[in-house]
Amino acid sequence: MNIFDLYLDKIISLVKTLSKDDLIKLPDNLDGINVDIPPSNFNCDISTNVSMVLSKINKKSPIDIADQLIKVIKSNDSDIERISVAKPGFINIKFNSKYWNNFIKEVNSNYKNFGVNSKEKKQKYLIEFVSANPTGPLHVGHCRGAILGDVISNILIFNKHNVSKEYYVNDYGNQIINFTKSVFLRIREKLNNEKFPIENTDLYPGDYLIDIANNIIQNNKKINFENFDAISKDLTILAVAESLKLIKKNLQSLGIVHDKFISETQLVKNSEVEKVIDYLKKKKLVYEGKIQAPKKEDETKWIERKQLLFKSTNYGDDKDRALQKNDMSWTYFASDVAYHNNKLNRNFDKLINILGADHAGYIKRITSVVEALSNKKNKIICKVSQLVKLVKDGKPFKMSKRKGDYITVEDLITEVGKDATRFIMLNRSSDVELDFDFTKVKEKSKDNPLYYVQYCYARISSVFRHVELDINKDLNVKKYNFKYSDAEIKILKKISEWPKCIEVASLRLEPHRIPIYLYELSSEFHSYWNLGKDDESKRFINDKRKISDDKLVFLKIISNVIKSGMNIVGVDTPEKM
Repeated sequence: MNIFDLYLDKIISLVKTLSKDDLIKLPDNLDGINVDIPPSNFNCDISTNVSMVLSKINKKSPIDIADQLIKVIKSNDSDIERISVAKPGFINIKFNSKYWNNFIKEVNSNYKNFGVNSKEKKQKYLIEFVSANPTGPLHVGHCRGAILGDVISNILIFNKHNVSKEYYVNDYGNQIINFTKSVFLRIREKLNNEKFPIENTDLYPGDYLIDIANNIIQNNKKINFENFDAISKDLTILAVAESLKLIKKNLQSLGIVHDKFISETQLVKNSEVEKVIDYLKKKKLVYEGKIQAPKKEDETKWIERKQLLFKSTNYGDDKDRALQKNDMSWTYFASDVAYHNNKLNRNFDKLINILGADHAGYIKRITSVVEALSNKKNKIICKVSQLVKLVKDGKPFKMSKRKGDYITVEDLITEVGKDATRFIMLNRSSDVELDFDFTKVKEKSKDNPLYYVQYCYARISSVFRHVELDINKDLNVKKYNFKYSDAEIKILKKISEWPKCIEVASLRLEPHRIPIYLYELSSEFHSYWNLGKDDESKRFINDKRKISDDKLVFLKIISNVIKSGMNIVGVDTPEKM
């Protein structure tokens, strides 16, 4: 039940009727009319800009249009307690108790679908996220993007879309060669006590390689680990497989499971790169040319050479992109072209990529590729996950970097747990840097948003335990003639915003709106709960173990919204704290 959409439909129907009666003129397009959450100083439940939209074509001021409309709106709606006009022409509406009774009845009877955007066209989404090189465990930099992609998926699934979560495995190229060499040298260290060349900066030094090496030795006793060249291909497969085990374990510890893993090596082996480049050649979008030195390169030392280039500038990129190296092997970008062609061939309605901060410059070339391959029929949405700074007591926090030269997801979860990691990582917009404060995430106060929301749910659960009811079961209340106080209606108003929150989070792919909303709702509830400290009549829990049906229903819908939101975020709602 989205009260804003419902009332928008009412408003549009009303002005159309007035138009038929020649009482008002309508513009060609009514899309500009909205019914929204009003500012707190408006002292109303909903607000509409309909007067501003109609003002120009009717050659009247918005205030005059509003004065004309409020009389008609009031006479056609028995749920209105008060209707007024605010500059420059907003019509503000406050509902009566009958309206809120009907609202709470509807929400309680249909709580499983409360918040679902029924107007949104259901589509098939492919979301690619994380896609870290399979050369070791995930680090904190990957963590935020992983959670971002997972929760965007959860929001879309909540809205009844078909969502596939995918991980692109970059198991081809120099980084994999160096990774395999590193594993080989760790194996030699184990078998022959040969010192690992830690000073070699091309290699991967992390202790996690010791475990990978041990696992490979244990499970492959017939392999002779004397000559790297002789076993490099087989060892690469084994090393990448072990690394992926680590990555999947890291993801599972965050509560993340991908539907599919796509291998770059397989794309190359299946000749998908050659095929897509041949296709682009036929479209005359590939040519031999020279590229300028990259921005960070010394132009005096840059050697221009002919390369196979893609005309990405035809689609808004700042320069054309190389597809092939000097040794005739494919660039990383070429494989990416093949991968996105593979995506398009699977007939998804929407493609979404979650990129790390270091890949922000990659967006133009990816969007250009998708446009070229689809003849501009498809576009890809790219969301960037910005950097995370670890903070403790207001200072940068350095954790034990046991896995190499970076802090792993495992380190973070060991320190603060899955719930705190997911909730706090999501608590700010993904396009701004995030300070992850280790002091605050462990506090039991309102300064810790996770604790504040979980404590809200636990408080409500305690009331249900007190009257010997299961909070997880439905409440079968038949009569709804309750009289809610101003404080209770304030919370009901906040609950009414939940579908709006979901709608915006889904359409804009902004999952941070969910934890922010949950914190605001919990804050309203805690303030309301605390009224009972000074006034016994406002306490939920009393010695008589009695509570009225209206209070139970009221608490139940709050708990349902919190649980629904926390499920989307992927965080637990404990009944006791």
